[in-house]
Amino acid sequence: MKKVLLINAHQPYEGISPGNLNAALAKVIQAEFESQGHEVKLTEIAKGYDINEEVSKHLWADIIILQSPVFWFGNPWIYKKYADEVFMAGLVQQSLLEGDGRSRDDSSKQYGTGGKLQGKKYMLSLTWNAPKESFGDENQFLFAGKTVDDVFVANTANYKFCGVDIVPSFSCHDVVKQPDVENDIKRLKKHLRDFFLAPEPSYKNGQTRLEA
Repeated sequence: MKKVLLINAHQPYEGISPGNLNAALAKVIQAEFESQGHEVKLTEIAKGYDINEEVSKHLWADIIILQSPVFWFGNPWIYKKYADEVFMAGLVQQSLLEGDGRSRDDSSKQYGTGGKLQGKKYMLSLTWNAPKESFGDENQFLFAGKTVDDVFVANTANYKFCGVDIVPSFSCHDVVKQPDVENDIKRLKKHLRDFFLAPEPSYKNGQTRLEA
């Protein structure tokens, strides 16, 4: 049985973004894991949280999944506050990480190797207004060939810094102008099966199965 921490980072904006899609996707993720006997703990940031309890959840979990909208090309600010508070508490406690992997008398150690969460996995599940075609194409104006995982490297770096393996992200695109919720849910379920709910795929950190 796997232990899953599911974090819903949606921040409601009345009349613009009530959070229905992210709540629905979080329910799908929770149901998929629980249907196979795995245990899921859900944190909904907008409803409040206890910092030390969130640190404990990160220590408890085998899998951490962040369900989040993309606001102005990043997570809502309440997630940044959550991450700052939780990771800082984990650093002070030396539970999530112990320094940055270097010491004053050994500068040869690589920066970012001080994490204590080896063996855990982290995945982003995102909702975008940006269409899928905006990514991975050097001819596109905004992202200039960058993938979703490239754009969100600052988010996943928090977890990699703590020793967590990064699983390729999942995205729902064009959710405002051309929503396709039914197919998005089908794709999400397949993504979860490919990386968590089926025999372990062979892939390197941050790669898809086809790239492995």
